[in-house]
Amino acid sequence: MRESLQKSQTITDSVVSILGSFDHRLSVLETAMRPTQIRTHSVRKAHENIDKTSKAAEVLLAQFDLYRQAETKILRGPHEDVESYLEAIAQLRSNIKFFSSKKGFKSSEGVLNNANTLLSKAISKLEDEFKQLLLSYSKPVEPDRLFDCLPNSLRPSSGSPGHQGDASGKSPTNHHSEQHRSNLENAVYTPPALIPPRILPLLHDLAQQMVQAGHQQQLLKIYRDTRSSVLEESLRKLGVEKLSKDDVQKMQWEVLEAKIGNWIHFMRIAVKLLFAGERVVCDQIFEGFDSLADQCFSEVTASSVSVLLSFGDAIAKSKRSPEKLFVLLDMYEIMRELHSEIEMKFKGKACSEIRESAFGLTKRLAQTAQETFGDFEEAVEKDATKTAVSDGTVHPLTSYVINYVKFLFDYQSTLKQLFQEFDNKDGTSSQLASVTTRIMQALQTNLDGKSKQYKDHALTHLFLMNNIHYMVRSVRRSEAKDLLGDDWVQRHRRIVQQNANSYKRNAWSKILQCLSIQGLASSGGSSMGGDGGNSSGASRALIKERFRTFNMQFEELHQKQSQWTVPDSELRESLRLAVAEVLLPAYRSFVKRFGPMVETGKNPQKYIRYTAEDLERMLGEFFEGKNFNEPRR
Repeated sequence: MRESLQKSQTITDSVVSILGSFDHRLSVLETAMRPTQIRTHSVRKAHENIDKTSKAAEVLLAQFDLYRQAETKILRGPHEDVESYLEAIAQLRSNIKFFSSKKGFKSSEGVLNNANTLLSKAISKLEDEFKQLLLSYSKPVEPDRLFDCLPNSLRPSSGSPGHQGDASGKSPTNHHSEQHRSNLENAVYTPPALIPPRILPLLHDLAQQMVQAGHQQQLLKIYRDTRSSVLEESLRKLGVEKLSKDDVQKMQWEVLEAKIGNWIHFMRIAVKLLFAGERVVCDQIFEGFDSLADQCFSEVTASSVSVLLSFGDAIAKSKRSPEKLFVLLDMYEIMRELHSEIEMKFKGKACSEIRESAFGLTKRLAQTAQETFGDFEEAVEKDATKTAVSDGTVHPLTSYVINYVKFLFDYQSTLKQLFQEFDNKDGTSSQLASVTTRIMQALQTNLDGKSKQYKDHALTHLFLMNNIHYMVRSVRRSEAKDLLGDDWVQRHRRIVQQNANSYKRNAWSKILQCLSIQGLASSGGSSMGGDGGNSSGASRALIKERFRTFNMQFEELHQKQSQWTVPDSELRESLRLAVAEVLLPAYRSFVKRFGPMVETGKNPQKYIRYTAEDLERMLGEFFEGKNFNEPRR
């Protein structure tokens, strides 16, 4: 075992000695190879650098290639293929961005200068293309096409541009009823496509490139100059005129009233169709640039809005007169109707001036209308027209005022809004009742004054009876009854009856005295029951005188009062009946009692000229308004 261990130790020592010599030789070998390794690493690094440079050069060359392609398309112009042209501009912008990041590249500055110059030319050509496209597709809208976009109820009834049959609201049907107003509010308007929808995306892309190039002002000018003139021409074709305040003042009322009716129609068409269509075009072309869209819309519409509002303003500031109240209310109505539409279409800071102008006109129209109310009340009370109604019929002032009041009730909803413009409290119905009551009282006061012009007191009362009856009847048949109330109606019916009684007393009391026995007994004593002899002479003479006086007075009344007029058939018949109920029994009684004294003498028909039936027939001719030279029927 010892020998074996010694032998193993000897082997181990030999192995260690051999390994030690290997380590020494490896060290020597490594030292000998180090220069070769260093050279190999350098070669590898050089190859990597060459690869990187080669790839960078390829990218650079590719950018140059793309630049040349974009340049070719841009120099060719956008007219043949706008979409391709826009792609070339986008590529050019990408090139500029690339070379801007390669400041270390020796030629980058020169390349950037060329690229920027080319981009400037490209945008300039783009402006021309935008302008050309916009001009090509911007055409004035013909009136008929606009009318087709309106609800049926608002389409013109005749062929004249802008003429609307019911524009003034004065046709027999009530165009200011709640139903009509509701129909208008729910009416569907379809704004016309002012530019074909297929062109709008292209115009949007062109506009977007111009904005990105910082050409907003040029874009705004092109758009404004093109679209505003087209919009103005559309309105001119429709019939819109540029009228000054002086032009308005010089116009005859009938002409002006027609123009106001058309203006109301024009406002609705302009706001709901033309301006609405223009807003659609603006919003689509300038999508993503809201403030620019608002600015363009404002500048395109400013001139047209000004022409429309200036006419309304001239009316609101013109000399006030009663007949203008209803057109003022019509104008106020349309401005209120368009309020939300104006607010929605003319949104944004750029349109604030236009919004304020429109809402300012609404306020002025309300103010003028309210002042006209006051003027009308005063004018009615102080009306001093010399228009005489010799026959005691309804005075023109009465029918004018009553029709005026009737029209007021067609505008109840509008008046409620108008009163609220100046008073935020409730009770607008009571305000209308108050206004109506004051107008009616002013009319009655004036009629009292006019009635005093008649020398015949009977005609004074007939005149008042006719006119106040007309007021009562008109109120009972209209919505005014609900506001003025039954008390007002009953009170004024009593006034009619009082004047009818006063007429009877003044017209017939004197003739009825002829048929009274008063004064006859004292003259003849027993002669009234005698046979006509002896002492009956004086009594017969007195009876004859009574008959003569009656005949003369009745004929005079017939001659005069047949020319007087009671226009209401029921009132006329009731008045004749009231007279007949007093006159005929008295006449029959008088003839029956004293007729025999006359009939026994000469020419009895000279005294007893009429039978009771004759009188009744002749009473049927009273209050017919016959002419003086018309023969008795």
